[in-house]
Amino acid sequence: MSDTTRGTDGPGDGTRAVRAGLPEPVKHEPTLPGPVFAAHFHLPGDPTGPYTYGRDENPTWTLLERAVGELEAPGRDDVETLVFASGMAAISAVLFSQLRAGDAVVLPDDGYQALPLARAQLEAYGIEVRTAPTGGDAQLEVLEGAKLLWIETPSNPGLDVCDVRRLADAAHAQGALVAVDNTLATPLGQRPLELGADFAVASGTKQLTGHGDVLLGYVAGRDAEAMAAVRRWRKIVGAVPGPMEAWLAHRSIATLQLRVERQNATALRLAEALRERPEVTGLRYPGLPDDPAHKIASQQMRRYGCVVSFTLPSRDRADRFLDALRLVDDATSFGGVRSTAERRGRWGGDAVPEGFVRFSVGAEDPEDLIADVLRALDATAG
Repeated sequence: MSDTTRGTDGPGDGTRAVRAGLPEPVKHEPTLPGPVFAAHFHLPGDPTGPYTYGRDENPTWTLLERAVGELEAPGRDDVETLVFASGMAAISAVLFSQLRAGDAVVLPDDGYQALPLARAQLEAYGIEVRTAPTGGDAQLEVLEGAKLLWIETPSNPGLDVCDVRRLADAAHAQGALVAVDNTLATPLGQRPLELGADFAVASGTKQLTGHGDVLLGYVAGRDAEAMAAVRRWRKIVGAVPGPMEAWLAHRSIATLQLRVERQNATALRLAEALRERPEVTGLRYPGLPDDPAHKIASQQMRRYGCVVSFTLPSRDRADRFLDALRLVDDATSFGGVRSTAERRGRWGGDAVPEGFVRFSVGAEDPEDLIADVLRALDATAG
């Protein structure tokens, strides 16, 4: 894993996160302007300038998009970022703006639970959908002739990792575009555009904003024509964030490095503790040296994420374990400052055992959190 604090491309991650997207200082103006609530703007004469109508642009979006771009692609001015109302809005914008009837797309078969919904809609539009697992770079086997390769690494919820650069090189050699879902890693854990991807896509609902109070998504891309199509799709479907959500997201990014450092360090400690428990099987965390994904992850990731997954012996044991936890909320989603966990099989869309638990590590003191987990395991052992 590369240096997690400072690289060769400028300031450290903490400095960059704190100052990302801020406007130039103006006397008596706030350092981060408040949200701009406007459906329309004064527009005499010809409709020129950056702000015309609230579905197209908003000053609060602009600052947030600049901030995300500075994290996903620091030092580059050829990358455009667009924010959306949710992660699925961002995912859909890439898929449906880049693909046409008769095209083929390659998706992971172990990715985010809503991807099968997207697959059904793509197929209804006459688009061929091929799938393969994330691990082992298996998507290479079904890549031939595809227009778009969709990568999710680490995968959610199984935490498999694939070699982004290898897949991107292979896809580009065949004329395909490459999108990487960067939700679980965040830009502080992985920069897909630097690894050769054309799009970095993410749900900002998760660790990017980190407080469980904002729905948000974004797309960052380095191809102007492709991003123009993404922008056009956003305009057509109106999948735009509210200014308050955009402002809250920008405010939250200032603490991203602090949150990520605490959460990721605790996730590794929790994984190490769970490894000693006989009732825990299928433990996955890319930061563990013996994890199947560790070798590739250590080559392309700067941090390994805050999610740990494992399986308990039965559905009943998992449910009782979750109920016994005191510092962990039984809730979906991940990346928040408050730890959450859930029995993922309750949704029915993931190919996981009934006792499979996805655990999102929060910002609690690691000693307290790990003690709570071990206590809950002990209390439900009978």
